[in-house]
Amino acid sequence: MPHDAPMEWYFPLKLLHILSSTLLFGTGLGTAFFALSAHRSGDLATIAHTWRHVVWADNLFTWPAVVLQPITGYLLIDRLGLSLSTPWILYSLILYLLIGLCWLPVLWLQARLRDLALTAQRSGNALGDDYRRLFRYWFALGWPAFVSVIAIFALMVLKPS
Repeated sequence: MPHDAPMEWYFPLKLLHILSSTLLFGTGLGTAFFALSAHRSGDLATIAHTWRHVVWADNLFTWPAVVLQPITGYLLIDRLGLSLSTPWILYSLILYLLIGLCWLPVLWLQARLRDLALTAQRSGNALGDDYRRLFRYWFALGWPAFVSVIAIFALMVLKPS
């Protein structure tokens, strides 16, 4: 969208940006809650079922939001005549990259956790050490991403100089 395009695009873009950020945060928080709850239950059928849905939800909801966020963000910055080097924008971008660096391995971990749980369920075996180790990695990667999303929300609302 050229910079001289009507400002009438600003509010629909802002709404899309807010909705996609909500979808990104909500899906991440929701799937993390259910995956952790399933894991803590110790019930293999619940664990396998939940990981299938976590992977599915990331593909259905998180990917589109991940793509929309930088596109709508850049278009909003352009509409407002701001620079990517504006401090709150720059910090938000750095945090978004950190989230991505956490999320990409999480995608692989979730698929692997799903596969391990489904294999254990089909074979009638218990979840092994591989599952527990990968779950700890998944859990550990979730924290910096979660905190970074909260920090980005704060930066977007407060817009500190």
